Order: sequence, then structure tokens, then C-alpha cells
Amino acid sequence: MRYDSDHKSETRRRVLKEAAREIRAKGPGGVAVAGVMARAGLTHGGFYAHFESKDALIAAAIETMFENAGRRFDLVNADGDPRATLIAYVDFYLSPEHRDSREYGCPLPALSGDLARLDPEARVRFGQGVAGLTGRLAGLLGRYGVAEPDSAAGSMLAEMVGAVTLSRAVADAAQSDAILARARRSVSERFGLEKAQ
Repeated sequence: MRYDSDHKSETRRRVLKEAAREIRAKGPGGVAVAGVMARAGLTHGGFYAHFESKDALIAAAIETMFENAGRRFDLVNADGDPRATLIAYVDFYLSPEHRDSREYGCPLPALSGDLARLDPEARVRFGQGVAGLTGRLAGLLGRYGVAEPDSAAGSMLAEMVGAVTLSRAVADAAQSDAILARARRSVSERFGLEKAQ
């Protein structure tokens, strides 16, 4: 049976959604093509109609993760107030909820440790995602009046990603929460994002 291009692109979207979820949960090395295809409602044999290889699937799924993260960022930024958006973003990013939702959260803390060992195309897509997110933050910081917003955005993002990564790595819940709280306080104070009491 022949399907139209809409069906093929919708099928590809389902596969990428499942692959992104599995990559976040298990890391790129834990991706099983048969499992991804089954969760997308497809057979393993249909995989090659959409991707040349598992590496191509991983690269495309990483790109999808960043596209989804960009859409979420844009929703938070919908009201146009840069300070309110930055406060909301920092509060979300450095929250226990974000830490605990590895399968749906930002791809940066979920993937950073794995990317150095991946195919170059996956690393290119990851780098594009980092640049896109840094650019969005720089735009907000610039509108908020922060000097050198590109540099500030890179620093802010690195601190937040590092804090989430560390908070996920430690076993003690209180220590994990403290890592997030310290980073939230540090970023908020550095950028004048403290909430009114």
C-alpha cells in the first residue's frame, strides 16, 4: 500500500518523538531501534523507510528535542516581558520537577555527557541546539538590559545545565535539592531576577 507524504511525515514525527523520549531516559547508547519502532506503532522493518541508520535517527531525534525545547521557551516568552520570562525560565529550569522529568526536560543536561562519543552529525545537531537556546537567552538578556548578553547567556546556561546535571547525579535528595536551590539563588542574584517578597 502506498501512503501520501503527510502520512510518511506523521510517521517519522512519531518515531522521532519516541526516539527522543528513549534518548533522554537511557542515553543515546541505550536506544533500541526495535523498541522505538514498536512504541511508535510500527515494525522494525519500516525503520529504513525513514532513516539510513541508528546514528541518523539519533541525530534527527536530537534536533527534534531542541525544536520542542524552543517551542516551550517561546511559550514562556509569549507575554514579551523579558524579566518575567527570565524568572519563569530560571525557576522552571532549576526546579525539582525539571530535574525529575528527564524524559521531557531540556536535552542539554540529559545528553551533554554522552555527546563526545557520538557520531559527528549528532554533535553538529547538538551544537546547533546549544546555539539556538543560547541565542534565545541572549535575546531576553539583551532586552532586559544586561551588558554583553551573548556572553551572559552562555554563562547562565552553563551554570543551569551543570546544576541540573549534578542534581540528577547525586543520590541524596536533600543534596540534590540544595544544588538546585544554590544555583537558582546564584543566577537570580547575578542577573537581578530576585522575586519581590
